[in-house]
Amino acid sequence: MIDKHLIPNTATASNLLFGMCSILSTFEGNFFLSGVFILLALVADGMDGRLARHFGVSSEFGKEMDSLCDLGSFGIAPAILAYAFCLNHYGKLGWAVAIIFALCGMWRLARFNVNTTVVHGFFMGLAIPAGGCIIATTTILFLEIGIDPSSYGFVYPISMLVVAYLMVSHVHYPDFKGSGEKIFLISKIFAAGMFLAIVYAGFSSGAIWQSMLAGIFSTYAIAGIVNSLCSLMSQR
Repeated sequence: MIDKHLIPNTATASNLLFGMCSILSTFEGNFFLSGVFILLALVADGMDGRLARHFGVSSEFGKEMDSLCDLGSFGIAPAILAYAFCLNHYGKLGWAVAIIFALCGMWRLARFNVNTTVVHGFFMGLAIPAGGCIIATTTILFLEIGIDPSSYGFVYPISMLVVAYLMVSHVHYPDFKGSGEKIFLISKIFAAGMFLAIVYAGFSSGAIWQSMLAGIFSTYAIAGIVNSLCSLMSQR
């Protein structure tokens, strides 16, 4: 009989497997496939916890595995992808941005692990899978519509540093579990407008699903800031 622990642990291991495939695809110059593998890692990451709870086999070992795999798939793999795709045009600054992104991802995971019994109802800082998927989905979108981010000056490295900062920030992000952080109407309107704008831009270039994916993760990152500001203002 199969050990029930193997089922969620296999899903967790698949997370890192896809992360490694992403890194190897980047080395081969296939940035599109590299981004796809990061998204597949997200699917695996979303399955392991649910499988563990379903079979009643949640464990500290599994939690440690999950964090280590997340760092590889959503911290290191996206940083390498971003460097090979664009950051290499900025010399040592590109090095620094890629390294900072990975370090912030590590910091985010460590803080999450020690705060699991303290923080409830929201994510403190942008979750590292969301941060990594912003890099993956925007890369896929840029490839589809033929945009070279390096031609826009320092927009790309600055944007990547903003995502890195959001991961270690104290911005509250909704966890969509039905309780906890309130999502304000202004945030919903802003998120809907931003998402539609990104999708429209992609639609005009024939990149519908690529823009939808990029819109989901990018909108979530920015909408969290707006929602946190609304929360602060409501407390005054």
